Parts: sequence; structure tokens; C-alpha cells
Amino acid sequence: MAVMTTPSCPCGRPEPYAKCCGRFHAGAAAPTAEALMRSRYSAFVKGDAGYLLRTWHPRTRPARLDLDPGMRWTGLEISGTADGSAFHATGTVTFRASYRGGSLHERSRFERVDGAWVYVDGEFLD
Repeated sequence: MAVMTTPSCPCGRPEPYAKCCGRFHAGAAAPTAEALMRSRYSAFVKGDAGYLLRTWHPRTRPARLDLDPGMRWTGLEISGTADGSAFHATGTVTFRASYRGGSLHERSRFERVDGAWVYVDGEFLD
């Protein structure tokens, strides 16, 4: 008899998507800057431009976001975090997001707006 397995979340955590990033996409607030970063990566994987715009700081958010439907994200690796917990107003997450044909290495900055973590901007590192 075959055993059914629930795939892990696109962000790389072993939990199923619904219990990991899916709950943030459905409206729950990410508790840390890293959790928001992971959920934003999962939103890129899923093509959820609405979530990406909702979690972008109003001061730096673009008017629209056109995602490439042919982009195939293949993995996320977090290499560092600074601040970004429930006790901070700002935080940074350094990561490498891989896609078919390459990768993106970035240090992203996050801030709290009305108590919720949002993405501010990022610095490319490679």
C-alpha cells in the first residue's frame, strides 16, 4: 500500500504549506521577519502577487507587480538574520533564492507597520 505524503512548504520548512506559509497567505500575520521572508518566497513560487504587494512597505511598494509565469523557483536558503523578532521594529534576512538557471543572493530589510512585518527593500550581494 502506498503511503500518501503531504509535500513540504516551498520555503524549505518540513511543515505542509497550509500549516507553514499558507496560513500567512490566508491572512495570519508573520511573527518574525524571517517568517515573512519565507512566506514571500513561497508567494513567488505560487505566483501570489497580491500577497507580495500586501506585505511590501507602503513607502517602497510598486504600483503593480508582474510575475513571470515561466519562472521556476527551486529553493530557499537563509544564511543569516539580524533582529526581526517580536521584540524588534526592524530586521534583516540574508538569503539565496535559487531558480532554474541561477540564483538571487540578497539581504532584505523589514520593518513593522501597524504591528505587522513588511518588506522594505533589498541589497543584492553577488
